[in-house]
Amino acid sequence: MNYEEIKTLLGKGNESLFTHACKTVDKKNLHLPSPDFIDNIVAGSNRNIQTLRNLQQIYNTGRLAETGYLSILPVDQGIEHSAGASFAPNPIYFDPENIVKLAIEGGCNAVATTFGVLGAVARKYAHKIPFLVKLNHNELLTYPNKFDQIMFGSVRDAWNLGATAVGATIYFGSAESDRQIIEVSRAFEEAHQLGMVTVLWCYLRNNAFKKDGVDYHVAADLTGQANHLGVTIQADIIKQKLPENNGGYLALNTKEQSFGKFDKRMYSNLATSHPIDLCRYQVLNCFMGRSGLINSGGASEGNKQRDLEEAIRTAVINKRAGGMGMISGRKSFQKSMKDGIALLNGIQDVYLEKKITVA
Repeated sequence: MNYEEIKTLLGKGNESLFTHACKTVDKKNLHLPSPDFIDNIVAGSNRNIQTLRNLQQIYNTGRLAETGYLSILPVDQGIEHSAGASFAPNPIYFDPENIVKLAIEGGCNAVATTFGVLGAVARKYAHKIPFLVKLNHNELLTYPNKFDQIMFGSVRDAWNLGATAVGATIYFGSAESDRQIIEVSRAFEEAHQLGMVTVLWCYLRNNAFKKDGVDYHVAADLTGQANHLGVTIQADIIKQKLPENNGGYLALNTKEQSFGKFDKRMYSNLATSHPIDLCRYQVLNCFMGRSGLINSGGASEGNKQRDLEEAIRTAVINKRAGGMGMISGRKSFQKSMKDGIALLNGIQDVYLEKKITVA
């Protein structure tokens, strides 16, 4: 898709996404994605040579090669949401090879999935597309269901199957988050020692974050702080849901109960209600973009056109906010292979389109 096709797809209701000028934190203060991002930004860090090489391999793969932007296919829902629920729309994805084929034919920079999926096809595909192994998962077979990320394998296992990167989820705000932070921090330390890239799913999980009919799991202030914790444990790339609102700290602090710390300027000087400014706040918390922000593509509605519109909208917001790309799974693999490839390519077209610039 070209610029006009992208604008037409999103319609007049989203016109401000293309015209908005960010007046909170200027883009000149950000570390923006670019072909020489590793040379200019990452090379000055404590990452070893092997990690730099593997990160460069990810940046140099797929349709977005040598742009500094990322398009990643994640398929961990077979564990996280149950395989039947995830693959019923297209049962070919019970076969791990088709997951990897979708990532390759869809022009992705990497494929992110489980030990089992990648291990099953490692000798055939590990040298053809970067593997991102998800280390931990929330399994939903325990009754009653519980929500806790537990380790399914080791960093060494991921390294042995040829992985370029490892990923993990932390449920920040949950009762289990202390243990998860310790486990993932140690895993990321070992991964960096072995020269692998680290990617953190910085998700929030606490029933208290839903208040008065508003879900603050997708609030810019709380997700932004989760991002800041993620880069503090040295995640190279941060995965986060696109913010839909703000004011989580304001809502959760009451006369009876205090929560965290906040400054009113977070909601005036650092962010407005505009979607691009909310996402920009997430980027700020990723050390001003030193660790790239990739936003989630979200669930599939089962409608090809609607899924494409939502994915493209997220990509435009992420790119104009200063983000590094998208990680979109269900909207692509819960369709035919052809339609899944088309959706991934549509996302990538946003990052390839030079007329869509950082706000």
